[in-house]
Amino acid sequence: MPRTRVLVAEDSATVRGRLVEALAADPDIELLGTARDGRQAVELCREHRPDVITMDMMMPVMSGLAATEYIMAHHPTPILIVSASLNRGELFKIYDALAAGAVDVLEKPIGDEFDGDWERRLLSAVKLVARIRVITHLRARLEAKKRTPDAPAYPLQTHRAARSPAVIAIGASTGGPGAVLEVLRKLPPRLETPILLVLHINPPFESAFTDWLDAQIERRVVGAENGVPVTELRGRVAVAPGGKHLAVRQGRLALTLDEERHSCRPSVDVLFESIAREFGATASACLLTGMGRDGAAGLLKIREAGGLTIAQDEATSVVYGMPREAALLGAAAYVLPLGEIGVRLAALEGLTMEAP
Repeated sequence: MPRTRVLVAEDSATVRGRLVEALAADPDIELLGTARDGRQAVELCREHRPDVITMDMMMPVMSGLAATEYIMAHHPTPILIVSASLNRGELFKIYDALAAGAVDVLEKPIGDEFDGDWERRLLSAVKLVARIRVITHLRARLEAKKRTPDAPAYPLQTHRAARSPAVIAIGASTGGPGAVLEVLRKLPPRLETPILLVLHINPPFESAFTDWLDAQIERRVVGAENGVPVTELRGRVAVAPGGKHLAVRQGRLALTLDEERHSCRPSVDVLFESIAREFGATASACLLTGMGRDGAAGLLKIREAGGLTIAQDEATSVVYGMPREAALLGAAAYVLPLGEIGVRLAALEGLTMEAP
């Protein structure tokens, strides 16, 4: 089996040395070289075409974000962000890089890890990211590629004429920040349906995600709070906090520390199943790109209750895992390209982006 070919982009000599040492010690990995700034990372990527790049965000000459955007537009390569989470500015750049096509994020070592723990997590993440078939920068690809998905799709009949959903639920994992942003940007500002969101993202990076998303779109994005009535979230997006499940009980948000589902907390299934029980046919939900199967069974519950269900198609998914499981279960009434999901949700309210 061929070795995984890795390029390291990191300006700190200390961190770069630790990355190189860990990668070089694994017989399944071939270290192609190191870059001390974003421009070198772009040049070495063009020259060597690695299987994976570990990318720091804060680098001289060209930032990690700028390098990620260029690489994903011109030489699509799986990118694992290895960066600190010390301040909101750096966290925002991480979310921007994930939205631009980077696959996953790992926190830099800070020196207090258990012996070999960080190295094991690094190697596991590198090998996992290497298996993902990345695509050209998402926005460019969506504009250039229009094709029927390979996944099982259901006829695009009108779900319910002029039906206004009581709530919209969204679930996503790997590749999720960019996908969620694309869906929400396609919703017209006049759509006031409460939106509940579960996104899998590694701690401690979830801490500023809500603020980052709030800065990207016109509608307000807030952290979900226990006991808040769903009706008070009209026109807003409520995001599940890291480490807690988000559900709806008796019309109110409920945050719990219940057992993980599919090794996830928050879990998309937990949210979707509660939505099915609480709202039935007045619920709408979409399951976006992500690894594993979290959300598929919950989406089926919503469809069985009469609600509208959508899964992202393979062509536009960074990882066609969760939506694929939903399509195979028959949980998705629609299997759609990412760029059409927000449009479909808006159509339930009879609204379009051009509406005054």
